[in-house]
Amino acid sequence: MSHAAAASIQPPPRAGRKQWTGLAVLIIAVLLVSLDMQVLSYALPFISATLEPSSAQLLWIVNIYPFVLAGLLLTMGALGDRIGRKRLLLSGAVVFGVASVAASIASSPSMLIATRALLGLGGATLMPSTLSLIRTMFRDDGQRRIAIAVWTGAFAGGAILGPLLGGVLLEHFWWGSVFLVNLPVMVLLLVLGALLLPESRAEEPARFDLFSAALSLAAVLPAVYGIQQIAEDGVSAVPVAAFAVGLAVGWYFLRRQRTLAEPLLDIRLFDDRAFSASIATSVLAIFSLVGSGLFTAQYLQMVLGFGPLKAGLWALPAAGAALVSSGLAPVLVRFVRPAVVVTCGLVVAALGYGVLAQMHADSGVGMLATGTVVMAAGITLVMTTTSDLVIATAPPERAGSVSGLSQTATEFGGAFGIAILGSIGTAVYRNDVAGRVPAGLPQGAVNSAKDTLGGALEASRHLPARTGGELLAVTREAFAHGLRAASWTAVGLLLLMALVSLVLLRHARGASPETAEAPAVAGADGEIPAVRGRG
Repeated sequence: MSHAAAASIQPPPRAGRKQWTGLAVLIIAVLLVSLDMQVLSYALPFISATLEPSSAQLLWIVNIYPFVLAGLLLTMGALGDRIGRKRLLLSGAVVFGVASVAASIASSPSMLIATRALLGLGGATLMPSTLSLIRTMFRDDGQRRIAIAVWTGAFAGGAILGPLLGGVLLEHFWWGSVFLVNLPVMVLLLVLGALLLPESRAEEPARFDLFSAALSLAAVLPAVYGIQQIAEDGVSAVPVAAFAVGLAVGWYFLRRQRTLAEPLLDIRLFDDRAFSASIATSVLAIFSLVGSGLFTAQYLQMVLGFGPLKAGLWALPAAGAALVSSGLAPVLVRFVRPAVVVTCGLVVAALGYGVLAQMHADSGVGMLATGTVVMAAGITLVMTTTSDLVIATAPPERAGSVSGLSQTATEFGGAFGIAILGSIGTAVYRNDVAGRVPAGLPQGAVNSAKDTLGGALEASRHLPARTGGELLAVTREAFAHGLRAASWTAVGLLLLMALVSLVLLRHARGASPETAEAPAVAGADGEIPAVRGRG
């Protein structure tokens, strides 16, 4: 390259005070959506007592939010590329706030299900908007990695701290408070977002393909529904058929995207091995994180007997580890390749699961906390690095749709984590209980104990103290055995993915130390250069 040509290449503009303050606004949205995924868990008994939903309605109250969220993420991301990511974010904040108020005063199960669906719609606009705005606000590689690290730490920390927030609110207020707490945060987001966030869209946006949007929804919803129902009730005809329909529609959706001049999702991105490997690794990372949460929450409450608030407090160490790890990731990629960082993160997560694989009913909270801290640190290191690789690979004009794709992949990862690891744990639990249940128990108590650990706890309350104690000892150890089996499965998958990532990401590079300095905050005008679309 000639000296003249080298001199003509200008480094990307660096973010200033306005962009970093705007990042704080985006984090408000990320925290809210992340918290809302988990905050409902401890409120279900209170909702059941007040609204008296049927078992089917209770499942829909829980599941409708992630179903709608997963189904609309890709569509909303692509819509933001066309109408403006800031506009979509603020519109979604209004929807989220209104739905939160409506959910807090729901007077029937049907009303709560409808408002939870509306919350999913709002959440689907917020998540891809935040990540795609980061892509355009932070053009410098090093600064973008720092911003994505903060974003990932907030997302992981919110998911872990959701139960704690729910426990605190339910200790002092009625169940609707877990929704109403969203309102002041949404008002803050609307005010500060309007003032501090730049608008960002493709300069020459492609036509919005409504049919492709409908296909993406028709592919994701039945697939996620099938996975969730298999996790809840085991393999049966309806969820298997739903999952198969989702796969078939998804295949047609992808095939259609390859033939369109202006696709909703640019399938050619998957030709980049770093992009494909990053998406796959993110799926497994969330698979592991959500799968572990399924067991640890029950272990704290049903094996150790902790209340909601105390159980939530024991989530703090893992949340702290996630925050530290997300901050460490952009530092590491300045000096070593992303493949090494991702591989090391997967190995660390496997070590954390290895600790959980040693758990017994009498192991205590210390071993559980150690395992979850190590696992959360490794998973967050992986998520931070792969999120940056995914968003950096995307053309600026498609940042929204790629962000939506990334978030859809994580939703699938979480659903698969619950389904696969949950099914393994449940199978081991039921097999152990069937072979070791105390003799002479009423058949109803036996059936309840074989179904779930919660059923065993309820059955023990109606038995003589000694017999109930024996039943609890058997079922609690059976649950711990299920946790060990699921943990060893996760260890194997994480180590296998570590090898795959080391190979497929070997050509991906991080920023050099010279280009990844700490962010400058003085003297920046805060303007975002125009982003030109491809038409």
